[in-house]
Amino acid sequence: MTLSGKLTKKLVENLGAGRHGDGNGLYLVVDPSGARRWIVRVVVKGQKNKKGAPLRTDFGLGGADIVTINQARERALEYRRMAKQGLNPRFNARQEVPTFEEVAQQVHIDRMPTWKNAKHGQQWINTLRDYAFPKIGRMPIDSVDQPEVMMCLAPIWTEKHETAKRLAQRIKTVLDVARSKGFRSGENPVTAIKDAGVLPKVKAKVKHHKAMLWKDVPAFYADLKTRPAMAAKALMFTCVTRSIDQSGRETHQFSGHPHRSTQKVTDRPKRW
Repeated sequence: MTLSGKLTKKLVENLGAGRHGDGNGLYLVVDPSGARRWIVRVVVKGQKNKKGAPLRTDFGLGGADIVTINQARERALEYRRMAKQGLNPRFNARQEVPTFEEVAQQVHIDRMPTWKNAKHGQQWINTLRDYAFPKIGRMPIDSVDQPEVMMCLAPIWTEKHETAKRLAQRIKTVLDVARSKGFRSGENPVTAIKDAGVLPKVKAKVKHHKAMLWKDVPAFYADLKTRPAMAAKALMFTCVTRSIDQSGRETHQFSGHPHRSTQKVTDRPKRW
């Protein structure tokens, strides 16, 4: 079957940088470098963004140097049919195993409604974009094992430890999702690395809180005594004991005379 659209073979070869529509959600994307690729934009039935509106998603169909305009139209039609049935084209249009980046991007889309805010959701994918995609993004998801995960984690494990821990958790999530969809089997390599203890232990850097000069404390304390607010009483209590001894207190436990309350603080709130 021959499908028609706005673009021609000559246009595909000569159009400048930008996104050029062929119709029915099919686009030719020309990069500034001259590289050309096909994408199709569809709305998968049942998928919604955080605001509850239908979620439009772009799917790559291949480079224009390999995929002809007619092939691109046929694939785009196939993707639209699946999307209409509520099937995600990324996992249903082909038999080959998706790449790590493809699965990660889909996990990000699927979890978009669950993020606390848009910034958090963007940070989730940005961590993978910066530290995982350059090294394992194009690998088939079933080929990612301990050595590949170590390639991502080891370079930043000590220098950017908090980032590395978040990266490990996000890689683990992507691999878990891939296994649930049948693209992987066996133990998650992130779990195996953690259990084996192959990454060095990193001692947390001690960061002291900013403190008031000792000579300014008496005047500060005297000022607090003039304030009726419960927050002022709690702060007075903190001045003569430790923060943990006031952070879990209830209103009735503050008498208004903090120095009396310090005689017994054995019922300290438990830490996590």
